[in-house]
Amino acid sequence: MKKILVLLVALVFALGVVGLSFAADVKGTVTKIEGHKITVKDEKGKEHTVEVKDTAGAKAGDKVEIKGGKVTKEAAPAKKKKAIEGC
Repeated sequence: MKKILVLLVALVFALGVVGLSFAADVKGTVTKIEGHKITVKDEKGKEHTVEVKDTAGAKAGDKVEIKGGKVTKEAAPAKKKKAIEGC
């Protein structure tokens, strides 16, 4: 019984580590930053917490893309200027 329990715990740990390594690339909106961990909500509404090397000045509400532990802020879309009437 102890061997099965130890094997089960080892399996859960191994799958958890593998899951973290594959979750490194994400794109969405920053919801929280704690040290070198950034929580990002993707377009489907799922939150991902990723450890990064540098937060690159990101803050809550910024749209970012994280690849390989590197944060890139997405540029805000350009605002259209209203046409001036009477010209």
